[in-house]
Amino acid sequence: PRALGARSILGDARSEKMQTQMNVKIKFRESFRPFAPSVMEEKAADWFQIERKHRSPYMLVVAPVLEKHREKSSSNGKTGLDRVKERRSSLPAITHVDYSARMQTVGPGTRYRKLLEAFERKTGSPVIINTSFNVRGEPIVCTAGEAYRCFLNTDMDALVIGNFLLLKKENEAASTSARADYLKGFELD
Repeated sequence: PRALGARSILGDARSEKMQTQMNVKIKFRESFRPFAPSVMEEKAADWFQIERKHRSPYMLVVAPVLEKHREKSSSNGKTGLDRVKERRSSLPAITHVDYSARMQTVGPGTRYRKLLEAFERKTGSPVIINTSFNVRGEPIVCTAGEAYRCFLNTDMDALVIGNFLLLKKENEAASTSARADYLKGFELD
């Protein structure tokens, strides 16, 4: 499924820890699985090997991260998870082992675009993680109730529904036993 910024879980692609945190504490899947980035369409060519005029609004294009954003590999003999967890670029949470990323470009005129613009003003980066709002084995959330349940039972920090912002620290309503029962359904394979 493709979230495309609507029913999405978002994160900071610049963070070395974000990929593992989102996989293990929110998606309940293997820590090494990569995420896809969203980027403002006119800035995609500044970060990825893609023609400036090319668009990917449906997250259908895989493009390498530009050389200038890559970091030299120190994988001398590293294999398996040690190689996968190595920092490969200034956007480690979305850069795959081969330096590629399956990207979504976001054009003007949407709330999602405004969020990307605000993120860039605050951080200097027009790129964020965008993954579907679900945990492993479940469909993407469809209702506000499903979104709230998922929010309470995972380690998400905040939930935005329409014009409302809910912060986890202010919504610790899920009991420990209810959360434990919920999480039993997502043990890693």
